[in-house]
Amino acid sequence: MIKKLLFGTTPDACAGIFLLRVFTGTAMMTHGITKLVGGMDQFTGFVASLGVPAPHVMAFLAAFAESFGAAFLALGLLTRPAAFMILCTMSVAIFGALHGQPFAKQEMAWLYFFPALLFLLKGAGRWSLDFMISRK
Repeated sequence: MIKKLLFGTTPDACAGIFLLRVFTGTAMMTHGITKLVGGMDQFTGFVASLGVPAPHVMAFLAAFAESFGAAFLALGLLTRPAAFMILCTMSVAIFGALHGQPFAKQEMAWLYFFPALLFLLKGAGRWSLDFMISRK
């Protein structure tokens, strides 16, 4: 049943994957845009405080993944690369910045991690730009 739901092409499965993809992408995008528009200095300082090498570059890459990667995810365009960027960013958040924190602090990162993993493995689904492009 799980296989049929995740990998099936029934209208219900397509609608569920579509809604999850659009919601995850648009919700994630708000975090990235906030960083790019007004909070890069503060975010870069936070990344530097974690001891991450090249904090300016890494902070930009994270903000890029959270904004543009999330937009591509929501559109279903280049979904697997976009999901991979988000998955990497959330992995750093979970296993780096939030390591050792209670689950309540890690929860949001996990809630983005698993859909990103799903879309990396499955792709965008039938209701996506990726699917429309691949059919031509």
